[in-house]
Amino acid sequence: MHIPWCVRKCPYCDFNSHTAGSEIPEQAYIKALIADLQQDQKWAQGRKLTSIFFGGGTPSLFSAAGIGEILNAAERLIGFEADIEITLEANPGTAEQGKFSGFYSAGVNRLSIGIQSFNDQHLLQLGRIHDGTQALGAIETARRAGFDNFNIDLMHGLSGQTVEQARRDLQQASDSGAVHISWYQLTIEPNTEFYSRPPKLPEEDALVDIQQAGMELLDNRGYAQYEVSAFAQKDCLSQHNMNYWQFGDYLGIGAGAHGKISLMDKNSILRSNKTRQPDNYLARDPLTLAQQKPIAVDELAVEFMMNGLRLRDGIRADYFTPRTGLATARIAHQVAKLQSQGLLEVDDQRYKTTALGYQFLNSVLQGFS
Repeated sequence: MHIPWCVRKCPYCDFNSHTAGSEIPEQAYIKALIADLQQDQKWAQGRKLTSIFFGGGTPSLFSAAGIGEILNAAERLIGFEADIEITLEANPGTAEQGKFSGFYSAGVNRLSIGIQSFNDQHLLQLGRIHDGTQALGAIETARRAGFDNFNIDLMHGLSGQTVEQARRDLQQASDSGAVHISWYQLTIEPNTEFYSRPPKLPEEDALVDIQQAGMELLDNRGYAQYEVSAFAQKDCLSQHNMNYWQFGDYLGIGAGAHGKISLMDKNSILRSNKTRQPDNYLARDPLTLAQQKPIAVDELAVEFMMNGLRLRDGIRADYFTPRTGLATARIAHQVAKLQSQGLLEVDDQRYKTTALGYQFLNSVLQGFS
């Protein structure tokens, strides 16, 4: 579920997000989301939802009642598994914190809080609208609202950042009680403000030192790296992201949302994307929102591996045929070659990179292209 508005566009952000005006058209957008979902419900093919992720933008700009209305419609139209994970992205702006109890009551059971850093100077450089004190306050408010399952987003490799500052960010996130930490390096993407006026980032050696120190701290504090930039306490992996990385199906609802649906009876896997601009999304008939394109057969293996091998423990080998429609014999040569190079192993019926292969993941993936 994509909600595309933010208070202000961050200079590093290349997501489909738009600065909110004086008033967000919440009710009109909710109506459009539900119509969009109704149009796509056929792609569920009788399956219930195992997870919902409200991403953005800043979904926590919407009211708790509005989020509840969307969830009620999703349960009515498709249905929920008993252990459904429902995540909502939230930012630490003080105006939103009072909503956390309402989100919890509406059915949200996991928050993803966009902290990025607890360092005020780094937050200022990143164009964030909160400071470190507000970040800690938002976490405490979330905990009081009932959220014991929450993720904190943090960046590293920031302008002028030292190893100790990066460690301090991770330490504060851990001390806050976060059971899941997404820790990723700042990269400069096209079509962002930073692309046109790039900040001075740490040198490569400093980035390596930050990475090593951060990984050591997270490991010592009980966070297992289960994906390239995802670290979780025991039994606290993100169900939603695991579905992506295991090449599962998902619906993309909202302006600019992407989806993937398998139609194995037709030997086809479709990728879909919805019109990006919120005004266009609101004005269009739900029948005309999506563009759909089958994944080419010769791209299926690399797409499967591109997702599955991001996982530290790899992906089950018996997922390959049901989720691509291809026989495993089709990739036997590539698998054997990567094994001989010490980059891939098949262990307990899983495709998994070796420690060396995980360091050179792009090279491993090129072996399947």
